[in-house]
Amino acid sequence: MDLRLLGFAFKRVPASAFTERLLPWTRVGFAVSFVTGLLVFYSQPVRYYHNVFFRIKVLALILAGLNVWLFHSRIHRRVSQWDLNPVPPRAARVAGVVSIFAWALVVVTGRMIAYNWFDCDLQPQPDFVNWLAGCVVEAGVE
Repeated sequence: MDLRLLGFAFKRVPASAFTERLLPWTRVGFAVSFVTGLLVFYSQPVRYYHNVFFRIKVLALILAGLNVWLFHSRIHRRVSQWDLNPVPPRAARVAGVVSIFAWALVVVTGRMIAYNWFDCDLQPQPDFVNWLAGCVVEAGVE
């Protein structure tokens, strides 16, 4: 869908047809990912909460969600005006770029969560890392 919004692929397919066919699948995929993500988080909530990559992933998910909301509440409502254009309007292209960036960041940071480079029990670490991870470090511990 994002490549269609950017005008790179499926230029002859109306954007409305794309969203009509893909939206149910993306909703199911997101629901499955959300439920399984909650179950994984529930397994070790404190460790994940203090993981820098987990925090970045949550921010990327929020960005992706806001992008989806903005696209469907504003940009896609006027799809009849640009439905058959091989290159959609600028707002749709921006939504496509933001979507690709946000979901790529979700995937990469999700994979990086497995590495404990910045866990709170691995001290000393730079102050900004402790701040990002929400680590509470006792004075004099380094």
